[in-house]
Amino acid sequence: MADYRPPLADITHALTTVADLQSILATERYSHVDVDTVVGVIEEVGRFMAEVIAPTNRDGDQIKAQWHNDGSVTVPPSFITAYQQYVATGFGAMPFDPHFGGADFPWITAIAVQEMLNSANMGMALCPLLTQGAIDALEAHGSPDQQAMYLPKMLTGEWAATMNLSEPQAGSDVGAVRAKAEPVGDGSWKISGTKIWITYGEHNMTEQIVHLVLARTPGAPPGTKGISMFVVPKFLVNADGSLGKRNDISCVSIEHKLGIHGSPTCVLAYGENTGAIGWLVGEENEGMRNMFTMMNNARLSVGLQGLAIAERAYQDAVAYAVERRQGRAIGAPAGEQSPIVEHPDVRRLLMFQRSWIDAMRALIYTNAACLDQAKAATDPDTARAWRERADLYIPLSKSLCTDVAQETTSAAVQIFGGMGYVEETGVAQHYRDARILPIYEGTNGIQAADLVGRKLSMRGGGVIFDELDRCASLADRLHENPSMVTFAANLRSAADTCRRATAHLGETATSDPATLLSASSPYLRLLGTTVCAGLLAEAALKVDGSTTFGAAKITAARFFGEQILPAAEGLSGAVHASSEDLFAIPVDALI
Repeated sequence: MADYRPPLADITHALTTVADLQSILATERYSHVDVDTVVGVIEEVGRFMAEVIAPTNRDGDQIKAQWHNDGSVTVPPSFITAYQQYVATGFGAMPFDPHFGGADFPWITAIAVQEMLNSANMGMALCPLLTQGAIDALEAHGSPDQQAMYLPKMLTGEWAATMNLSEPQAGSDVGAVRAKAEPVGDGSWKISGTKIWITYGEHNMTEQIVHLVLARTPGAPPGTKGISMFVVPKFLVNADGSLGKRNDISCVSIEHKLGIHGSPTCVLAYGENTGAIGWLVGEENEGMRNMFTMMNNARLSVGLQGLAIAERAYQDAVAYAVERRQGRAIGAPAGEQSPIVEHPDVRRLLMFQRSWIDAMRALIYTNAACLDQAKAATDPDTARAWRERADLYIPLSKSLCTDVAQETTSAAVQIFGGMGYVEETGVAQHYRDARILPIYEGTNGIQAADLVGRKLSMRGGGVIFDELDRCASLADRLHENPSMVTFAANLRSAADTCRRATAHLGETATSDPATLLSASSPYLRLLGTTVCAGLLAEAALKVDGSTTFGAAKITAARFFGEQILPAAEGLSGAVHASSEDLFAIPVDALI
């Protein structure tokens, strides 16, 4: 496995050229930050991730998180040392409220930190990722006392946090939650029930774990309307901020997973003895609204994980392709083996990875920029426009980037050949680690349903049509460059195909919901690939092609537009097809 090399030039390009960080920092909201400071911080983050975090990645896969008979969970020792150093840097607090110890940087800068952390060790990165989501929820919905008690140490990372949604009978169907909350009479509640799939629900990296738990109060209405959120700490917190007695929360087991072995995925039992003590966050029956504060950013971060693991696998593949000699390349001297990087099919696999990595980074960073612009805008109409675009991008970012991570990490294994299929080379770990990404934080099928069920109807389809108009306009500009004529034609064609598909689904939405949902996943891939092509086209128009870096960016964009984008158009048939064939075969005949 090659050493991790933070792609600082690519990240800076995504921040400044693609996502226009400068315009975010020009707003009053973020005027205290400047580009040079951001770039300097990102460079230091990259050094830290490469030197401190990345060397722990293999330990996570081989030593793994371990559950013990007393209910404790331990992570590899290297995780603890590296995480303590991460806490000391303060990198995790960058985007949060200065009142609680944050630096109030734009969210897009936190995305850059997250990318490198996830590339360095995705299993470890899940701990601060979940903590950041809980910070968002408490900042938005917690009481002043809750914020003062928990947020300062959550921002530093001294205390970790989780979100507890799923139960044995309630996975993606959160409305089926049965965990109970009974009022004690002093403002606290006793929580009981079992929660599953709780990432870092128990571990020894931090002294405290703050659980945000969904539960039902007495008399709550059924379904999602009757769910409330509670903060339930592993240790009760004394009035002076010190940790008190252990709360009634036990880790029953951890899962044995395909990948991300260093990250403990826990089954937690609440209230089996004296009763787990928790406190209501926000109002009763508003738990789902509160939880979605966490989940939207979490979904963007999961999409980012797809980018991050694809980047790490690509780096390994390039290093191996340069070193591995086999066969004779076209034009090479007879009798000499050539580096496999000289073979056309290996180059195709590398370009497939590289161009998709550029596309994913453009999508994720632009998504984050839209969130920042919406937050910074002082005009309601401007804020709404940025928010609409951000909302459209969320399912694209989460679903497209995590699906593509399966393909790009597989391509990396393919470049290694048989050596990629054995664990010693390490590239198989990336392939295994990536497989969870289309599943958690809302499966990609749920993201596609969200796209056609909620995002398609925004402004009567106007938000999507605006995005397609943007792509068509970029195609016109791109056409003026002789080397980009084919890309330009493909981009215009894809935008037209998406426009027809969007109109068709808009008509289908009320009359045939089964067909709408059956078309949702291919539609997401079609639209997401087209949007990515537009973002790459826009960046290619800005970059200086006379430099080696700029020329490589233009080449990768052209490869995407000429060799990847046309395949997405082939999904049009699936988008326009009815759902009849999906259900034509009886269930008994499927067996």
